[in-house]
Amino acid sequence: MSIDTVTLRVLANHCAAASESMANTLVRTAHSTFVKETEDFTTGLATPEGATFASPVTLGATWFVGLDYGPVLPLIDTYEPGDICITNDPYSGFVCTHSPDVHLWMPIFDEGEIVCFAVGHVHNTDIGGAVPASLSRANVEVHQEGIRIPPRKLFRRGELDQSLLDLMLLNVRMPEQNWGDLKAQIAAMRTGGRKVHDMIARFGRETFVKGSRALLDHAEHQARTLIERIPDGEYFFADYMDEDSVDGKPCRIAVNMQVSGDEIVFDFSESDPQVRASLNIPTGGNPRHVLLMIPYIYAMYAMDSSVFLNSGLLRPARAVIPSGSIVNAEYPAAVGMRSLGAIRLQSCVLGAFASALPDLIPAAVGDGGPLINVRTSDPVTGRRIMANLDPITGGGGAVAHRDGTEASGGHKGFFKNTPVEINEAEVPVKILKYGLAPDSAGAGRWRGGTGTTLKFQVMSPNSVVTARNRDRSRFTPFGVQGGYAGKPSSFKLNPGSNHEQDLGNTDVVAADPGDVIEITSAGAGGWGAPTERETERVLQDVARGLVSVKGARDDYGVVIATGVVDHAATESLRAQMTVDTQTSAGGFGFNAERVQFERIWTRENYATLMRRLYALPTDWRFFIKHRVFDALARASTLSEMEVDSACDRVIGEYPELAAHHASHQA
Repeated sequence: MSIDTVTLRVLANHCAAASESMANTLVRTAHSTFVKETEDFTTGLATPEGATFASPVTLGATWFVGLDYGPVLPLIDTYEPGDICITNDPYSGFVCTHSPDVHLWMPIFDEGEIVCFAVGHVHNTDIGGAVPASLSRANVEVHQEGIRIPPRKLFRRGELDQSLLDLMLLNVRMPEQNWGDLKAQIAAMRTGGRKVHDMIARFGRETFVKGSRALLDHAEHQARTLIERIPDGEYFFADYMDEDSVDGKPCRIAVNMQVSGDEIVFDFSESDPQVRASLNIPTGGNPRHVLLMIPYIYAMYAMDSSVFLNSGLLRPARAVIPSGSIVNAEYPAAVGMRSLGAIRLQSCVLGAFASALPDLIPAAVGDGGPLINVRTSDPVTGRRIMANLDPITGGGGAVAHRDGTEASGGHKGFFKNTPVEINEAEVPVKILKYGLAPDSAGAGRWRGGTGTTLKFQVMSPNSVVTARNRDRSRFTPFGVQGGYAGKPSSFKLNPGSNHEQDLGNTDVVAADPGDVIEITSAGAGGWGAPTERETERVLQDVARGLVSVKGARDDYGVVIATGVVDHAATESLRAQMTVDTQTSAGGFGFNAERVQFERIWTRENYATLMRRLYALPTDWRFFIKHRVFDALARASTLSEMEVDSACDRVIGEYPELAAHHASHQA
């Protein structure tokens, strides 16, 4: 039977409502702040083959639309009614993408056959491991990132496997919190089961089963129609994380986006090899892994917000991901901060889309602010506490018709902030400041969204603050169409005191009573030349505290005195700025640090280095990259021949490696 358009749309709404009901169950019964307030979780429905065909729209993280459960489903031998399965192992089926994400899936039966699966995950604030909250850039292998549970049945025919649960809870820092969130997940799975049976009763089993696949087909058709609107061609873009390890070298993700007809290819072959840090992205070689496709889904949704958000969207797209690269890491690489790698991948791919669709895709999102976790104790009772305070988000990138959204860019999956009152009620800290960061946004005809600042005081001894995903203190969010880059992020201990420390991209900080932590995210990039912004808008930004008087003068050429615009002085200053201001080829606005880096490490020079590194065994690539960077550190200019020569010298210092390299080249 075929499904008519009206029935398909009604079924789509029911499926979305079912996943929303699952999400409501979870968020209302979860224990941790990170789930019930920040909403780092997913719920959904997947076909018997594992393709997600329904996801919530208003609740949860937006990164996992279209997540493919197919590789993990066969790792369970048989399914029976009442089973609920669990895993958090990033290398078992590549559904979990780091160890704190505990995934559950439950088969839903009708007349003895599986009609679909209820699926979803929550991010546990702590899953054990080397540091509180489990994740740090300093981790170099997955074994440091907490307990790993391979795919197992948590419930078998409705009976809890208590020994499996006990093993998990024994290895985490806050077992009551983890068990509370897990019970919320279980309740969400069962809500999904009830909703599916309600739909079968309404539509009939055959219509539901065929309709779930028709939803995927329809999304594919929508995506192909949208891709055909993108001009055919190749669009290259690269972006950087500040460090590929603790105090390391810049880490580059690069994409060559190839559009042809109704298909699109993302070639990441010029991206860095996997690193000796936890920034690696575990995709298992899947060319449509959801972490690779987040920015593509965002672009499709930007082109048409009526698209069905499911796995079918991914069918016309694929990625080229070299094995042993940062976008396709090999075991046992650490992957805990894959979120930072994925964030930078998003800005990279959206940069390519900005070249193809300049009037639609915004400038870079402000990011670099961390997810703040605090492990501490109640100063009166001594009770141990582990909680997430806030995702320190930057603003949205400016676009061709408006300013970027303040403090709410999409790179963190549209996580929600936690109210100050809840933070202070649940964690013994004092919030001193939480708000928008003046002068953080990239200037432009349309201004980027501002970053945020969080400043808090620790109240108990032996506290540990973890700041996952610290970045953008060196390479800042780019502007487009002549817009300026956003301002850098910052992270300080005891700011303004005699003991002030600039923590840079540190992500684990010991703190004692009275210590003050201040974090500011980078602002988003601007769109269009700043000198084209109306002076009235600049004056309004100053009045609202988003731009200082100095920022108005330096970035926009607008002179403000005693609360009014000096039009004559402004006209003269802007004329000088128009002469002096330059942007990169393609109209991208990069900060000075990036301009200087790419003056030496051009695309051609970097491609030469990558070609040489990928000819080496995986375990050598990161080490040799660092040696080559050190060898060329004093260069003010560089050629491809000089990069080749440096590689020859460094590789030649290790005879066995040189012999392997020579045989590979032959």
